[in-house]
Amino acid sequence: MTHVEQESTPQTPPAVADPAPLGLAAFALTTFLLSAKNAGWTDGTDAWLGYALAYGGLVQLLAGMWEFRNRNVFGSTAFSSYGGFWIGLGLYVILVAGDTTPAQEANDLGWILLAFAIFNTYMMLWATQVNQAVLAVFVTLEATEIILFIGQFSTSESTIKIGGYIGVLTAICAWYASAAGVINGMMGRTFLGVGKPMFKQVTPSTEPR
Repeated sequence: MTHVEQESTPQTPPAVADPAPLGLAAFALTTFLLSAKNAGWTDGTDAWLGYALAYGGLVQLLAGMWEFRNRNVFGSTAFSSYGGFWIGLGLYVILVAGDTTPAQEANDLGWILLAFAIFNTYMMLWATQVNQAVLAVFVTLEATEIILFIGQFSTSESTIKIGGYIGVLTAICAWYASAAGVINGMMGRTFLGVGKPMFKQVTPSTEPR
């Protein structure tokens, strides 16, 4: 979601540190925790909830704000939106879900996931202009959201478990993209490959290189 993640390394260092690896890491960890619960791997309660508010939510939202400083419209939109997603989901669970029936909660979650799947669809398409590592995050996330909203609307535990498995894969993809952003930024060259954009940009980029 950033310039450092491109295969070509910028000739001059950016004015500020790249916030994308932080945003990707926050998204990855929170997604992993919730997906592990959806997959039925955990025996605890809602360990993901605090991290939805603090790490996937607040920290990712901050990464999105810092991407505005970098004039990165894709990164700022993606990180800010999914930071808001995690904060909103956490607040829903804390403030609303306790007063609903299981069927009502499943319906609510289905609509939330459907709405973000719509948003994620065009972000996935535009991710083809970033790099292949970021594209992998959005492709797996698209599959996760679609399977989960189907599972919630149909109240199918097996479908939700499948969504959990793909959500774990989404987290792994995001962690890889984050790790690549960290080490490539530290070394000033490509150490972990992220791939090039899939298609030539149809309009010239106005973002600094």
